[in-house]
Amino acid sequence: MPEGHSIHRLARQFGDVFAGERLAVSSPQGRFAAGAALLDGNAMVHAAAHGKHLFLHFEHGLVLHVHLGLYGAWDFGGDSQFRGASSIGAPRRVGEREVAGDGTGPAPAGYAGPPAPVGAVRVRLVSDHGWADLRGATTCAAITDAEAAAVLDRLGPDPLHNTAGSRDDFIRRILAKRTPLATLLMDQKVIAGVGNVYRAEVLFRGRIDPLLPGRALTEDAAGFLWDDTVAVMTDGVRDGRIITTTAGFWTRSDQLPPGEEAHFVYRRQGQPCRVCGTPVALADHAARKLYWCPSCQQPA
Repeated sequence: MPEGHSIHRLARQFGDVFAGERLAVSSPQGRFAAGAALLDGNAMVHAAAHGKHLFLHFEHGLVLHVHLGLYGAWDFGGDSQFRGASSIGAPRRVGEREVAGDGTGPAPAGYAGPPAPVGAVRVRLVSDHGWADLRGATTCAAITDAEAAAVLDRLGPDPLHNTAGSRDDFIRRILAKRTPLATLLMDQKVIAGVGNVYRAEVLFRGRIDPLLPGRALTEDAAGFLWDDTVAVMTDGVRDGRIITTTAGFWTRSDQLPPGEEAHFVYRRQGQPCRVCGTPVALADHAARKLYWCPSCQQPA
């Protein structure tokens, strides 16, 4: 499932290419036809992200709410004024790094509008200069501003907003629970935007036992967990991928690492820990894969 950094990058891209533009909105697949009709012909005012939720706000007070889920992805295309990644979405489809299209290459020759839809396109947004297609999302709905606010009210603080009080809110939520930290970090009501990769990596970076109950964590340790999550997710927004190792663990320190050097424990089961050499462990936990180092992250 795309994690919070990808959704914030999506919001930034939508703001860059569609803000202030009047959009033709359709549902080639047909499943979103009624919602598309409510949005069609209106200008998108701004785009926002909170955790794994994307909100595209339109001038007439309606919002396109999208949660990509496990398989959702957006594809983009357009002319020289329409710049950005060509695909952002589910890691199983396009990887943690978005498919190239960062605006540094030449514009498509003879751009004459979007191509014919391919596959099950839930919603298509079209401006004078480009288009965006959504496929495979868990949630795609036209909602009111009040309904969007209700979604936000159900979510925990987002490390990529890190607004005043967010850190204290996270600490309060974590320390109030007997639930293991490995579960709490995936609970979007506790912290919004963290997924399986960030969960495994920030727990390792903090040398924290993933099965430690939230209430057993010290306030200082909970604060560190928040601060480190803010740091690595901010890096993810900048880099367009999740990198949690530091340059000392890379073959070349003058460029970003290849995928096999980007993480400490995620998907490294059976391989030696980069710090102590102990084989990285893997277990099923709450229906997701959990990765950790049994030595570096020993129970207190």
